[in-house]
Parts: sequence; C-alpha cells; structure tokens
Amino acid sequence: MADGGGDTNGSDTTIACRNIWKLYGDDPAGLLRKHDGNPTMDQVKQAGYIPAVVDASLDVHTGEILVLMGLSGSGKSTLVRCLSRLIEPTAGEIDFEGVDLLNASTKELIDLRRHKMGMVFQHFALFPHRTVAENIAFPLEVQGVDKAERLAKAQEILELVGLEGRGGYYPRELSGGQQQRVGIGRSLSADPDVWFLDEPFSALDPLIRREMQDEFLRLQRLLQKTIVFITHDFDEAIRLADRIAILYEGQIVQLGRAEDLVTNPANDYVEAFVRDVQRDKILTVGTIMGPVNGSAHQLSANAPAVAANSTIHDVAEIVLGHDGMVRVVDGADQLVGTVSRSDIVAAVYGQR
Repeated sequence: MADGGGDTNGSDTTIACRNIWKLYGDDPAGLLRKHDGNPTMDQVKQAGYIPAVVDASLDVHTGEILVLMGLSGSGKSTLVRCLSRLIEPTAGEIDFEGVDLLNASTKELIDLRRHKMGMVFQHFALFPHRTVAENIAFPLEVQGVDKAERLAKAQEILELVGLEGRGGYYPRELSGGQQQRVGIGRSLSADPDVWFLDEPFSALDPLIRREMQDEFLRLQRLLQKTIVFITHDFDEAIRLADRIAILYEGQIVQLGRAEDLVTNPANDYVEAFVRDVQRDKILTVGTIMGPVNGSAHQLSANAPAVAANSTIHDVAEIVLGHDGMVRVVDGADQLVGTVSRSDIVAAVYGQR
C-alpha cells in the first residue's frame, strides 16, 4: 500500500495506530483544530511548527516484525515513542491489545510497560555496578518479583541469548555485542507481548552486527514476539522484516513487503532506498513468472520445476542452466506459471 494508510487485520492486530500527529510548537493541538485536524505541510511549517509525525496510520500484526525506516529526522523514533506513549502524541488514536493507550491512566501505562512492552535502544544503558544477571533481572525487580525467582529467570535468559556462564560478569567485562545481548535479555525478562527496538545494532561493527541479526532472527523463531524495529539500513530491513514502513518528514510514504517496495516504489524517495539492493535475493519467482496460458506449450517434457515462493537467487542456477521455459509450482505442486532466463535477466538487471 503506497499511501501509508491503515491496514486493519482484525483480531490479528496487536497495535492499531490511527492518524497520529506529533507537532512541536506553542499550541500544536490548536493548530490542528484550526485546520480541522488535517493541515497541509505548508500550513504547519508556515505557522512555525516542527512536524515530527504526520497523520500516521498503521497496524502492527501479531507475531510480525514490522520495520520502520527512513533517513535521520524522518520521524521513525518519534513514532515508536508515540506507540509506547513515551512521547505524548498531539492527536490520534492508538489501540494496544484492546486498550485505548492515549486515554490510559498513569497506572495502566506503568502496568503495560512493566508487563507488555519490551524496549531495546541503540544505547542500551546497562547498570555498570550490577552484574549481567542483575541487569537482566532488573525489570522483574521493578515488578516486585522475589530475588531467587528473578535470578532463576535471568539464568534462563542468559542461555537464551547465548551468555551462559557470564551472569557474574559486569558490563565493562563484555564486548559490545555481548553487552547488546544483555540489553536484549533485559528487555525479554518480563516476557513482553510487544518488543520495540530502536536501531539496536547500528553502533556495532559490521561482523558483530550480522551476528546480532542472526541472533535476533533465532530468538524470533523461538519466541514469536510482535516486534517494531527501527533501522536506517535497508539491507538490515529486508533481512529482518515481514513488512517495512518507510517514513519521510514524519509521514508514512509506503508500507508493504520488501518485494512490494522494490517492484512498485511509491515515489522517488522510496526508489532511492531500494535502488542498490540485491534484487535477486528479494524478488520471488511468483512475482516475475509468466502465465500458464500461452506459455505452457513451450514447456519441454523434461522442464524442471521451481517453487513460486522461492527467491530468484535460490533458483537462478536451475533456470539459467535450462535452455527453455521452467515450470513454476505452488505449495501443492500445481503448475501456476513459467519462468525463463530472460525473465530473470529482466528482473535483476532491466529495472535499475
């Protein structure tokens, strides 16, 4: 969807965000009232206000990794802080698991943050005077869990994030990647429903960053959390995301799968993000295949078959190594299309 609007998915939605605004200035709510809740960007800027989030609507589906990305100042971090109400939105609606978040009391918010939300930031702010185990157990301490139980839970988390045997270390005795694992472990100790991560790996060296992405995906396969993940790196986004929302000047300009963004960018800004990606590792065979009608007669008796949901990268050797059309099949092994060498060449090199 190129317009950045909501994408309601019924009971499959953990967070529903509608028409969120965050403006900085003397009387932002008054400005919105003056323009019936929908001022133009020219009107906002001419009035001297800074638009951090502009009329943002989206759903976060249960169990998905939704990545927010954009250049510095695009509003992605502000939007996440609005979703958790760490920042007070100027206007809009946020439904968090059936709770009207913007009208929740202070007590309700504290309870949600303690039990339902986990947060990991780029600067993970570990307590230097506490051991690794004590850092991980801290959210449980805030909840009032007794010491023996919270330290037992910390040991479970240490194993989960690959830090067995390091519970007695202090943060200064760990590498940057290990410290990040402690931050992740701390955010998981209260078993949150929703996990907010704001550029958690951006300060790490490239090799450690790749390792942490692998670890993150491993944890998600095990835990199946609902995740909102911020990054400015499109390669990281396509590696981790189920869907990607791209922001520009506070607005969601496109929301969809990485494949959607590559094949149908909403504007020049999105196109610039996807221009240099490895298309063969994103585009699926189903996207580039031709129809069965009109091409089935070109299939030879020994034509190999490839899955429609495979990436071009995964099937390139088969398709490029065959002289004619290749069969494309669905999960039930039924013929749904055909693909050829020329289709792959056009998809990977023809739209740069």
